[in-house]
Amino acid sequence: MSESTPLATTGADALSFSEQEQIRREKLNALMAEGNSPYRITNYAISHQSREVIDGFDALEGQTVSVSGRMMSRRVMGKASFAHLRDALGDIQIYVKRDDVGDEAYAAFKNADLGDILGVEGFVFKTKTGEVSVHAREAVLLSKCLKPLPDKWHGLQDMDLRYRQRYLDMIVNPQVRDTFVKRSRIISAIRSFMDARGFLEVDTPILHTLEIGAAARPFQTHHNTLDIDMYLRVETELYLKRLIVGGFDKVYEIGRIFRNEGMDTKHNPEFTSIEMYQAYGDYNTMMDLAEALFQHIARTVCGTETITYQGKEIHLGGKWARMSMAEAVRKYSGIDFFSWTSDEEARACLDERHIHYEKGATRGDCLPLLFDEYVEKQLIQPTFIIDYPVENSPLAKRKPEEPRLTERFELFINGTEYGNAFSELNDPIDQRARFVRQVEERRALGGKNAKVDEDFVNALEYGMPPTGGMGIGVDRLIMLLTDSASIRDVLLFPTMKPVD
Repeated sequence: MSESTPLATTGADALSFSEQEQIRREKLNALMAEGNSPYRITNYAISHQSREVIDGFDALEGQTVSVSGRMMSRRVMGKASFAHLRDALGDIQIYVKRDDVGDEAYAAFKNADLGDILGVEGFVFKTKTGEVSVHAREAVLLSKCLKPLPDKWHGLQDMDLRYRQRYLDMIVNPQVRDTFVKRSRIISAIRSFMDARGFLEVDTPILHTLEIGAAARPFQTHHNTLDIDMYLRVETELYLKRLIVGGFDKVYEIGRIFRNEGMDTKHNPEFTSIEMYQAYGDYNTMMDLAEALFQHIARTVCGTETITYQGKEIHLGGKWARMSMAEAVRKYSGIDFFSWTSDEEARACLDERHIHYEKGATRGDCLPLLFDEYVEKQLIQPTFIIDYPVENSPLAKRKPEEPRLTERFELFINGTEYGNAFSELNDPIDQRARFVRQVEERRALGGKNAKVDEDFVNALEYGMPPTGGMGIGVDRLIMLLTDSASIRDVLLFPTMKPVD
């Protein structure tokens, strides 16, 4: 062993190893001493993956193949052994016989541990029990597993550990990998749908110089060269609408959003969204687009427009229900928004029902609070809730016939919001006035550096055509289509509090 090759166990470090870890490290040291480092091989030519061998057995029987994977089980029977290797597509059985691979190679195979990564070359056959297998002529150790895998009967059940060590989760729970394969296919289906409809995918800045948004709290950092505070984006909206002003008629962006807020089964501090904008459209255009997008993805990835989520059957096909927020509140609570004659009367209505509101809440502020209390949980099948109050829709165009309301909708499925859309406000005077109110609200919540985005107002002053825009939470959509109960189940590496 060369002087530059470290021992796997040295000094006090060895005291922290379990008995099994110590044994594995001793095996590694022995291999190193013999000049057989399991890390010496830089590549291994694989001809087939597990599923390809199994599915293609009729054509491959008797043919030589090379496979590789992590050894998940082994049965040693004297001069011959069976084992299962797990690769990206599944498990394949290998048969290793001393007479075929030689005494030295067979001894090395028996000395390997579960979790070790092997490369095997041999011919395809089927065992007496009918299992497609590879009869090894060569078995090579490609990487040593220095930690024992969880017990195969009990698996890895600790959810906190599964999220923290996703790599281990995927080793012992292969169905987890299926979720992330589906995640990739869903995002690919989104792109193919948008591209086919003439939308242009773009990238906009993640670092912003302004703290914007009333409710969303940003992550703050500092740019040393410019000596200014900067903020990770809480949305992509304002830059995308600048592109509409600049002459792009259809744009979208799939990207990470960052919000310095709490975590639960539906929220993670960083998440993926898609925002899309279409010139000369409105929120009705976006409703039609949302229906078609969800249905396309469901058909492409799930093979059906009827899915099951957490035991509930969800029908994504056909035309989805559309209901105004005022109508929905009246239906499920009996309260008529339009009957309120003053803000005081609206607040008194909430007082009677013990619903909290902020000081000075208006009628428009009170209506969404009633919606949250009485309506949201009722919306199981896809439903567009439309016509939101202007107070909580600072970027949406007012309804011409009812200026207290805006042309805005949110999409609800199974009591959860999946999308938010507007007929975009393109009046620069109205927009600036709403930004001023939004900044006041942000500062009241502790946003000391909140400012009006004057450059965006400046862009609107050059003229933005009538535009429909929509944002969809991609992670929530993936949860829906993979029947996942928590957003952490569809994030490869969710945000976790450090162990120490």
